[in-house]
Amino acid sequence: QVRLVESGGGLVQPGGSLRLSCAASGSIFRINDMNWYRQAPGKEREFVATTTAGGSTNYADSVKGRFTISRDNAKNTVYLQMNSLKPEDTAVYYCDAFIRPYGLSYFAQYWGQGTQVTVSS
Repeated sequence: QVRLVESGGGLVQPGGSLRLSCAASGSIFRINDMNWYRQAPGKEREFVATTTAGGSTNYADSVKGRFTISRDNAKNTVYLQMNSLKPEDTAVYYCDAFIRPYGLSYFAQYWGQGTQVTVSS
């Protein structure tokens, strides 16, 4: 069974930084794209950042220049370094990944449980 577990959320003041982690565990053969999404109260879930297995990255315009996504393939972990945080970054942050477990011939999408990030003074 494959699981994604996020950590690193919390309360931070505007202008501060946080680093989120998302670790994949279980019977994993290969991982392709790993992504971060977020969902603010009363809003739809939105894309934040993505990284491919080869390390290419892409970001939502709202976080470009402030957030950095990275991954450690040896640890099956993706990170989101968030700098210059703003109150509008407040949301539950979710990671997802396209993972091929051992015994399957295809990739499936897995989601973490989410971690709360609150930016407030």
